[in-house]
Amino acid sequence: MKKLAVLGHPIGHTLSPVMHSASLAALGLDQEYEYGSLDVPPQQLLTRLALLPSEGYAGVNLTIPLKEVAYRGLKNLAAGARILGAVNTVEFTAGGGMVGHNTDGCGFLEALNEAFGKTVEHDRVFILGCGGAGRAVALTAALHGAESLTLADLDAARVTALALEIKKHAPLVDVSHPAGKEEQIAAAKNSDLIIQASPVGMHKDDPALLPPDAFCAGQRVFDLIYMYPETALLSAAKKSGALIANGLGMLLHQGAQSFRIWTGIEPDINAMRTALEKAVYR
Repeated sequence: MKKLAVLGHPIGHTLSPVMHSASLAALGLDQEYEYGSLDVPPQQLLTRLALLPSEGYAGVNLTIPLKEVAYRGLKNLAAGARILGAVNTVEFTAGGGMVGHNTDGCGFLEALNEAFGKTVEHDRVFILGCGGAGRAVALTAALHGAESLTLADLDAARVTALALEIKKHAPLVDVSHPAGKEEQIAAAKNSDLIIQASPVGMHKDDPALLPPDAFCAGQRVFDLIYMYPETALLSAAKKSGALIANGLGMLLHQGAQSFRIWTGIEPDINAMRTALEKAVYR
């Protein structure tokens, strides 16, 4: 039996075993592979990763707070991991090596295309939240044809650092970061795509970070939070006529790409989606 797992610290919140186990069962691979979870503190990650192949592991996912630890510690990084500065998927190769991948970018683009029939080409994109998730989607958008990016975060230093990084990788993309709330609202309303990448919305009573007048009809609004069908921000956007989607599609499609890396087999997307929706929205 080949093993797969997600590593994190803590790990009880993860939905990766739910979706991957559903795909394995639907494809009849559950007698060949099993997917579990391992609680691994950051300081033990690299030592633990080195031991996993001898324990029968074919690959693992990484979640908070291990993605950046793996990025700094692994010698062999795929292009996505190098650019995004984080590793969420580790592939154990036949020769005993490890390759760090990042599937968040392709998961993000696939989720956008599925929800809206379009990704980011020629878009004016507004990014609300510039932490790890916001950084990944901002860089992905810049590298895949966005016309401009507007960055907003309470941490001014984080915004400045991300703006410089975007300019390094995509120098032709216009980047702005208005500091005032009214300027941010105006920039959001003038955007084609708004991405909510902050943790606000993970609790059901969290307020929307943008008011209804920050949105307009025909806009696309994507909230990376997936715990609820609609966050307060998505509800506000919908009232203004915007098209909305939550982050469940990104969770699904980044996981699907990990599955392909480990197995070389196309996952059962429908089984994964059904399992996630049952777990999240029950």
